[in-house]
Amino acid sequence: MDKNLYEQDFYAWTIENANLIRQRKFSEIDLEHVVEELKDMGISTKRELINRIGVLLAHLLKWEYQPSMRSSSWQGTIKEQRRRVLKLLKDNPSLKSQIDNFIPDAFESAIISASVETGIPEFDFPQICPFSKEQIFDTNYWPIE
Repeated sequence: MDKNLYEQDFYAWTIENANLIRQRKFSEIDLEHVVEELKDMGISTKRELINRIGVLLAHLLKWEYQPSMRSSSWQGTIKEQRRRVLKLLKDNPSLKSQIDNFIPDAFESAIISASVETGIPEFDFPQICPFSKEQIFDTNYWPIE
C-alpha cells in the first residue's frame, strides 16, 4: 500500500485499508495510521457526548434562569439533546462510567453559552452543576423557577 495515500486522499486510504482487512492482508495495512484513526474515533465520540451534554445543560440553565423566555424551541432542544445523549450512551455503554467526569467540563461550556445567549453574567450562574446526573437525563425533569 502507498503510505502517502493517507495524506493525499484520506477517503481512498480508508477504502483501501478496509479492503485489505477484509482480504486479511494484514501485512499490507497502514497499521500506524489505522491505530491513530481508531483512537481518534473514540476521542471524537467522547467529545460529541461532552458537547451534547453541554448544550443540554445550557438549555436547562436558560430554562431555569429565564422562565419568561421559555419557548417550544428550548423545550425541543432539551428533549432532543437528552435523546441524543441517551442514544450515544446506548451505542457506547463504556462511556456511562465516565459521565461524572464529563459533566463538570460540559457545565463550564454551558455557563459560557447560557451567559452569551441570555445576557446573564457568567458569575450569576452556579459554578458547580446544580443538576444531578439523574435530573440531567430524566425526560420528565424540568428546572423550576
